[in-house]
Amino acid sequence: MSFDLAVWDGDLPLDDRQAGSTYDELYERYLESDDVVVPPAPRVVAYVEALVARYPDDDRNGVWASPPVIDEASGPIVYLLMSYAKAEEVSEYAAELARENGLICFDPQGECLRRP
Repeated sequence: MSFDLAVWDGDLPLDDRQAGSTYDELYERYLESDDVVVPPAPRVVAYVEALVARYPDDDRNGVWASPPVIDEASGPIVYLLMSYAKAEEVSEYAAELARENGLICFDPQGECLRRP
């Protein structure tokens, strides 16, 4: 089990409902299909690099449920899978870092935008 967040590069949705629709579209287009591999967008790569600089994605620290984190990125979106034990701390930082980098952070479990 993991706690998940989706972070993407795009326009700020008007509300949680629009964010959920955007998330569904991005997930289906970039993450669900194994047929087409799309390299992560530069802003997503920079975000992941900053995130793993603070929370390394090696197996020793137990933060990430699916390391390396960059493997969960495609096009404008990255899907973050973190262990429950570290979810509160890491998700707070991930949301703040997304905001600082002009990215959108969405909680698919709660179906809501994640604001720091």
